[in-house]
Amino acid sequence: MTDDLTRMFKAMMEQSQEMARAFNPTLENFQVKGFEKLIPTLSKDMMEMWFGKTFNREGLDARTRLLVTIAALTVLGAQAEPQMRLTIRHALAAGATKREIAEVIYQMSMFGGVPAMQKALDIAQSVFAETEEESE
Repeated sequence: MTDDLTRMFKAMMEQSQEMARAFNPTLENFQVKGFEKLIPTLSKDMMEMWFGKTFNREGLDARTRLLVTIAALTVLGAQAEPQMRLTIRHALAAGATKREIAEVIYQMSMFGGVPAMQKALDIAQSVFAETEEESE
């Protein structure tokens, strides 16, 4: 790899790490190696695509992106409960309110159906209760 290409790749990875940190402001130290250990099939190319070029700071902010993710997970039937729970926690940490999260989920009832909305609301209420307990 040439020096220019190495510098460019390093800059893209730094940008991807910065965006990933924006998704969860409570992360103190985000490391790609941690993701690679957790999900060995997650390549650096995918990290760069998702967070480097695709999710960039000129676009939507982290709060909005997380609300959009909650909407997508709701429409999918809220089948991915661990991902939904984590995304709701991250959205709260990024500044989304409980009401905004609930409104996003309600809005998705017309696309994913009432059962999907109800499942997502149950998950959200559970996360809200957990975060209230943690803050006491």
